Amino acid sequence: MAGPQLARAVLDAALAKRRAAQQAPRRRTPSEGEGRRLRGYSGPGPDPRDPQLFGAVLERILKQRGWQKPAAEATVFGAWEKVVGSDIAKHSRPVKLDDGVLTVEAESTAWATQLRLLAATLLRSIAAEVGHNVVKRLNIHGPAAPSWNRGPRRVQGRGPRDTYG
Repeated sequence: MAGPQLARAVLDAALAKRRAAQQAPRRRTPSEGEGRRLRGYSGPGPDPRDPQLFGAVLERILKQRGWQKPAAEATVFGAWEKVVGSDIAKHSRPVKLDDGVLTVEAESTAWATQLRLLAATLLRSIAAEVGHNVVKRLNIHGPAAPSWNRGPRRVQGRGPRDTYG
């Protein structure tokens, strides 16, 4: 047989095999019966029906849905004292985390300076607790200064100018 006849013969054989498979009664394999409840005694070995630890189930769901990174980011905020230590946590708080840059607000400018000096150590401890590449850089600043634009000491207008004219 030459090219076109050979191709036609192979195609006819494949179609005949497909028709035969469709007409024959098909048995379901256990892997196809997903969602089907298993029956009977589970036995002494591990079984999917056995009670599971809540943490293990939660971890499996996090992996299935791809929530590992958001969960790690939430750990930075939720367990700040555990991540950086109690002494540093008393004098600072995480404010926001954007694209791997964690903004930390210190309670005073002195603590902000101290945290800037400890930035490499803080990054290592954060990476050890929540994983690498969650926090890549720290942006540390002191407390926000009060605004004098409003309040009892505010002077309306341009304020006093040179009165010697």
